[in-house]
Amino acid sequence: MKVIKLGGSLLDDAQRRAAALGEIAAAWNAGEKLVLIHGGGKHIDAMMARLGIAKRTCAGLRITDDETLQIVVAVLGGIVNKMLVAELTALGITAAGISGSDGGTLVAEQHPPIDGVELGNVGRVVHSNATVVNALLRSGVLPVVSSIAQGPNGTLLNVNADSAASALAVGLKAHTLHFITDVAGLLDANGEVVRVLHPHLAEQFLASEIVSGGMRPKLEAALVALRLGVQSIAIGENGGTNLVAA
Repeated sequence: MKVIKLGGSLLDDAQRRAAALGEIAAAWNAGEKLVLIHGGGKHIDAMMARLGIAKRTCAGLRITDDETLQIVVAVLGGIVNKMLVAELTALGITAAGISGSDGGTLVAEQHPPIDGVELGNVGRVVHSNATVVNALLRSGVLPVVSSIAQGPNGTLLNVNADSAASALAVGLKAHTLHFITDVAGLLDANGEVVRVLHPHLAEQFLASEIVSGGMRPKLEAALVALRLGVQSIAIGENGGTNLVAA
């Protein structure tokens, strides 16, 4: 079982997205059991800009008031999710798009304030229920999951797609987690891709200023998944960095 997270500008680049989905389709047709999970931050930014709504962030997280949550749910669960399903269908794959909130596939708690800043409808994933995803897989359907989580009392929460992918991989007892993104992999201080990364070295990178931007949550999510049983984790469009147990 492999969980693949699609994100970054790859989702905006039709040519690169087609190449990634083509490889995914080939692996699925070869009998590999796959689950896709995706974000779509740039699509959300574009929709908010069209609607004249300012983007607000804190510590890299989108402050998500009620109005912003409606856009997040519509873009991730609708536009991006169905785009991926349609493109997989065009490749001859039977795929179905669901939200992480469906069937408690992703369950989150409210994210606490950061430095006194309330984040609104932002969550931290605490559990993944594999029931719906496994039912789709048993039916020969490739699941495509958007990173929206079930919150307390029937609410919806916007969650980081990297941590959502990590939780989904753990919940599915997946062997492999692959973050396909718009970078070659984790870069060291010299700008070279780190090909093999052990947990202790990953922690050293996180404690330094070398890891920044979107790579930090990916590496943090990868470490969590590795510690909770996922055996093989790759980061990068072509699996550039491989995180392995010590």
